[in-house]
Parts: sequence; C-alpha cells; structure tokens
Amino acid sequence: MTELEITRMAHGGEGIAELDGRVVFVRGAYPGDVVEVSITQDKKRFARAEVVSVTTPGPLRVAQACPAAAAGAGCCDFGDLDPAAETQLKADILQGQLTRLGRVAEPPTPELHPLEPVRGWRTRVRLGVDKQGRAGFRARNSHEIIPVACTQVVPGLLDGLLEATYTPGAEIVAVLDSTGERHVVESRRAPRGRRVEKVQQVLEGSGTVTERADDHTFRFPATAFWQAHSAAPDAYTGLVREWLADLGPADGTPAVGWDLYGGVGLFVPALADSLGEGAVIHSVDYSQAAAKLTQESLEGYVVEKHNRMVEKAIGNLPAPRVVVLDPPRTGAGDDVVAGVAKQNPERVIHVGCDPATFSRDVAAWGEQGYRLKRLAVLNAFPGTHHFEVMAELTR
Repeated sequence: MTELEITRMAHGGEGIAELDGRVVFVRGAYPGDVVEVSITQDKKRFARAEVVSVTTPGPLRVAQACPAAAAGAGCCDFGDLDPAAETQLKADILQGQLTRLGRVAEPPTPELHPLEPVRGWRTRVRLGVDKQGRAGFRARNSHEIIPVACTQVVPGLLDGLLEATYTPGAEIVAVLDSTGERHVVESRRAPRGRRVEKVQQVLEGSGTVTERADDHTFRFPATAFWQAHSAAPDAYTGLVREWLADLGPADGTPAVGWDLYGGVGLFVPALADSLGEGAVIHSVDYSQAAAKLTQESLEGYVVEKHNRMVEKAIGNLPAPRVVVLDPPRTGAGDDVVAGVAKQNPERVIHVGCDPATFSRDVAAWGEQGYRLKRLAVLNAFPGTHHFEVMAELTR
C-alpha cells in the first residue's frame, strides 16, 4: 500500500496526488485527504489508484449519503463530498480544463449556481436489468445490477420498481413529471451521444410526460431528453433570458435564432422573447421523439423544426442573430462550431455537460474568432462529479 496526500481535483471525479515526481489520479479521494491507495495503472508519466482506506479525512469529506453508492453502484461518486463545497470544486475543475484544453489563458470567473435540492432531485431515472430480470443501478465499471435505491431520486419515483421483474437486458426509464404522474417504460439503451430510443412497452402511466418550465408546458415521450434535476430547466432558461436581456432591437426585419440540439423546445420561448416580436426560431434535433412533436404552448411563436443531425442541417438555415446549442456529452465538435461561426451570429450561448468536451468546443470557438463573455457553473447533478456549464460567446 502507498500513502498519498490529495492536493486538488481532476476532471472525472479523481483526486490528484504526486508520487516520485509523477501525477497520481486517485478515485474516491478529495483535496486534503491523506489516503492509503492501491495502484491500478502504472505508467511512465502518471499512475491511477483506488482508495483502500482514509488515513486522515480532509475538510471536504463527509459520511456517504447514498446507500446504492455504498453498495458499489456508480451513481453518487461524490456522495461523501460536502455539498456546500461541491459547486466551487467543480468550478475549479472547469477552470483547469479551460486553461489546458480550451486554450483560454485567463477564463472569466464563472457564476456559481448550486441547484436545490442536493438530495432527491432526479425526476427521471434509468435502471438496468440483469439476466434474472432484476432492475437497479449498475455497479461502477460493471454491468452488475445493484437493486438499492439512490439518494438522487425524487421521493416516490422508485417505489416498487426495484422489487419487480422485467425483460432481461432491458432498460427501465421512470419519470415523475410536473403533474405528479409516474411513467414507467421499458426501452433499449440509445447509442452513446444520441438522444434517440424506442419505447418497447409502457408499464405504468401514459408514457407521455408533462413538464412545466419557463412558464410553458411541454409534453413528450418518457424517453425523450429532458433535464434530470427538478430545478434545472428554469435555471437554464433563466440564464438565457438574463444574458440576452441587453440584446437590443433588431434591424427592422424579424430576427432569426437557432436552437441546436433543441429537443422538445425548452429554449424556444426564452430565445424568441429575447429576439423580439416576430422572431423565427429554427429548432434542430435528430430525435424524432422530440423534434416531430407539436408543443401547444409554443404555438404563439414562429418555430421551424428540423428533424436532422445538426451538422447536416445548419448549412441550409438562414443566418441567425443568436444561437443556443446544448449538445450531448460528446460535445458539438469542430465541424458544428465552424458551421455555426460561418453564419456570424452576434451571440452564442453554449451549454455543456462535460467540462473536457465543452473546453475543446471553446477552443474551436476561439479558432473561429469567438471569445468567452460570460460563464456559469450549474451544479445540476449534486452528489456526482457531473455538472453543467453555460457560456456566452461573442466575436
């Protein structure tokens, strides 16, 4: 065994220590911890390790809050981190990623938005099903199913689900919507980076959820993308409205906005209202479950929907004044960024759910002449190493 002192955090939820002049990434450790570790990967320039025991807990460490994580599930890897310190810790991680991957010498100080509640916040959950038909959370780095409740989930959402049996190998998606109705569907996992999946069977509820956000109502299949934290949709749309409040009047013709990876249209009202009367919003999403639906609450807006992949759609759209994009965890990528920048939007609001891919996208924006104007860290996944970033970029 080796004893190490953790000095800072890396992206991905690993603490960083030094050993013989090398960086050691330690899963399950936080700054200030002194830990006994087992080396799991030994390279010339770095190593990876797992915590065996905590010799001296640091100031950020608290008792593990999640019974599923305590049983080995990969859900709450920050379940033993002090929630009061979590958002700032994630902001520090983002700053490091922006400097190293985003090639931003001095990133703007991000606004911090810790979302409440920090436990019982997840309104939608995905459960794996093992060969015996048992549903539960997957063990970390494994397909093993752990049928123990997680503290992320809103009260009532899992009632009875971990005791039932399902089709082996299926995915169970459960949602508690804004009306208080629970929907449980059996599905198959979508490919990484895609928001498209097919409902195999509706087990409870109608399978069509109703969500209220930004003073608008949205209805869509339980498998369609929607933010998991109960407070996230209002937090995101509120920032869009705030950041675009100083946009100023258009040049006399109806302004154009792009809502890329737009899903069911969450950002449409905030974008359209900010652009002014008559604004035309082009909403692009590959998911038929989202893009082909008609949302009654958006009927007062001029919205043109495009059920295509973003990279294939943007070359055929009219030039926008403002672009909002919310790509999947894999990021937008160089081609999408270049395609958007080619149309010379006045403002871009970029939402990212992974600090590394977000920072690479920021580097791509930099190559196209765009710079960070505003930055926000939203702790939309408390108890985990994940978080959301929102940025406003201008030429």
